[in-house]
Amino acid sequence: MNEQKRRLPLQCPACDSPLKVGRLFCEQCDTEVCGSFELPVLAKLTEKEQLFVIDFIKSSGSLKDMAKNMGVSYPTVRNVLDDLIDKLNKIESL
Repeated sequence: MNEQKRRLPLQCPACDSPLKVGRLFCEQCDTEVCGSFELPVLAKLTEKEQLFVIDFIKSSGSLKDMAKNMGVSYPTVRNVLDDLIDKLNKIESL
């Protein structure tokens, strides 16, 4: 059977507010840590945005290489990066 990958929810399904992490656990020894923890900044990005960041790093920051690999124009990749920079700035200023 095809196992579907579960994604970390970022927004409350009831009121759309940002979610925080409340529980972490170790599958190896069953240790649990409970509390209210902020998500790391990159975890607040969508999966698509996270993949873009990973591709950006793997291409050593070359937007030209990314455009070639993605099959889009350089300005398109530049616009995606600019949008991502804006989003990160907004997240960090909250």
